[in-house]
This record gives sequence, C-alpha cells and structure tokens, in this order.
Amino acid sequence: MDFACREGLLFVMLKNIGARSAYRVATRFDKPFSGLGGAKPMADLRLFRRLDFMAPGKEFCQLVDPLALYLKRREPVRLTAIIAYRDREGCPFEDVITHDLRIYQDLGEIRLARPSEAR
Repeated sequence: MDFACREGLLFVMLKNIGARSAYRVATRFDKPFSGLGGAKPMADLRLFRRLDFMAPGKEFCQLVDPLALYLKRREPVRLTAIIAYRDREGCPFEDVITHDLRIYQDLGEIRLARPSEAR
C-alpha cells in the first residue's frame, strides 16, 4: 500500500510486491480519509475491505484528489495502513506502513503541456 502524486494528483495504490499470490487481502487505516472532493471514504472501497485473490505484481491505483484540494479540506496527512493477507497455505501475515503525505507538499511539480494545449 502506497501513495503517489503525479502532476498534482494524489493516488492511493495497493500492489502485491511479492513473488507469490496473496489471499484475503484487507487494508485498515488508522484514520478515515476521503477522496473525490471529500465525497468518497477511501477505506470503504472494496479494494481495501477485502480482495479474495491478488496475483503477484498486481496493482490497483485509485485517484484520491488533487493534492491541493485534499490538503485544503484538512484531510489526514499522516496515515498508517495495516495490511493483512494470507499465503496459499493459509498462513496469516500483516504489514504496518506509515505514510506522511506532507512530503508531496515539499516537492516541485512540472505540468506537461498536452499536444492540444501547446498551440
């Protein structure tokens, strides 16, 4: 589970970085946070509630919001995610990852002109 900021847009991602499939993948967050203008609680996405199967290398990427709007709404900038999953044999695993989204405030950004905007 990770965040990314591209051209000023904040994304939340879930990726199986392992070499084996993951089963019954569930992600919990220590604080609620919303996207899409504040209308969509991100933890409510099926993606985070439970995935029965996630192939090796599989990645899901969900737009949260333009970073400036996310910050303006005073959404949490420090989030901890607890990712629980099982391997093929049913052995449980859990990872805890803390993210500080303020790093994206400090980074410069370049917005590339699209061909239609270049004229």
